Amino acid sequence: MKILVVGGGGREHAIIKKIKENKDVTEIFALPGNGGIAADATCVDVKATDIDGIVRFAVEHSVDYAVVAPDDPLVLGCVDALEEKGIPCFGPRANAAIIEGSKAFSKNLMKKYGIPTAEFEVFSDMDAALEYLETAPIPTVIKADGLALGKGVIICFTREEALTAVREMMADGKFGASGKTVVIEEFLEGPEVSVLSFTDGKCVVPMISSMDHKRAGDGDTGLNTGGMGTIAPNPYYTAEIAERCMKEIFLPTVNAMNAEGRTFKGCLYFGLMITEKGPKVIEYNCRFGDPETQVVLPLLESDLLTVMKAVTEEKLAETEVKFANKSACCVIMASKGYPESYEKGFEIKVPAEIADKVYIAGAALKDGKVVTAGGRVLGAVEIADTLKDAVDGAYALVDKISFDNAYYRHDIGQRALKA
Repeated sequence: MKILVVGGGGREHAIIKKIKENKDVTEIFALPGNGGIAADATCVDVKATDIDGIVRFAVEHSVDYAVVAPDDPLVLGCVDALEEKGIPCFGPRANAAIIEGSKAFSKNLMKKYGIPTAEFEVFSDMDAALEYLETAPIPTVIKADGLALGKGVIICFTREEALTAVREMMADGKFGASGKTVVIEEFLEGPEVSVLSFTDGKCVVPMISSMDHKRAGDGDTGLNTGGMGTIAPNPYYTAEIAERCMKEIFLPTVNAMNAEGRTFKGCLYFGLMITEKGPKVIEYNCRFGDPETQVVLPLLESDLLTVMKAVTEEKLAETEVKFANKSACCVIMASKGYPESYEKGFEIKVPAEIADKVYIAGAALKDGKVVTAGGRVLGAVEIADTLKDAVDGAYALVDKISFDNAYYRHDIGQRALKA
């Protein structure tokens, strides 16, 4: 079988490594992939947002199955375009990917169907938004409506911060068209939990829960990033909470999308907060999270491609999805200066004996060497019987990897260990 994976980050590397385990797979193409993924797949220089280019390549190379991993191509209709050419895909169609593509849509969906979330208001008029903020409860959360590389959410602890955030999004175009409409919502408190789930539009199979570490600095300080590390499972996600989430959030969301004529098939990501009043949805993603995928998929004991095809064929209910009863930790090694400006082009040295535990995100090939080419460069992942051993193991891997200007947090998993 020839497999095509759209995307080029650490998440895609994790997906590719897992798909490689299937004996029927003869070739994997990564579009565009990256310098590190090149060790596990054939990388092709086609941007993830070049839908026509992706479809052309898939048809010309007789691809048997495609996995569309990032949000942008999903929202742009990559799955629709591939399916029109008879190529089966893992991932939602554009009309379902809107659950991440528009925060206003997803918030209104939750309101309409009674799915627990923070109180909110949506604004497309800046003056109205600023006027609302004059009396809104503080702290508050300002979100750009559209996709913003995971950075379009600003928690504001003063009224001045909130007013500035709205002006930057709506007047200054900080997030481009994504910030033309904003969602202003209630600030919720409690532990955060990420739950990725397989769904074929009928049945929902949650994967192992995880905990992301969004802030750039130790002790959850500094700017928001795409994620500096993850652990799984999340100790705050108890069996009782999981049961409530299935009944109050997961199934109602899939049913709501069906009722709207937007059947969701693929990986539906639930970003949750466990509040005093119970679990609430902070956000939905229409795809595997990054870097959550890097701790969740290594724990999957079932064959990933088999599960993905079951989602496509709406046979998930009769397919085994089994996870190991172990823990995982991923420590992201980034370029110093991320998420703002940083230098690129430094050689990445990963000892061969640990290469299978390293997921490359921002890298390029230059003169036969793998060099840094992004903010988040790679994730070092350890699986162990206990969370403490997984955390210690991940940091032991980090000690063996080197590149100039490397930066990482030293406290990934500490909050979970205290819990």
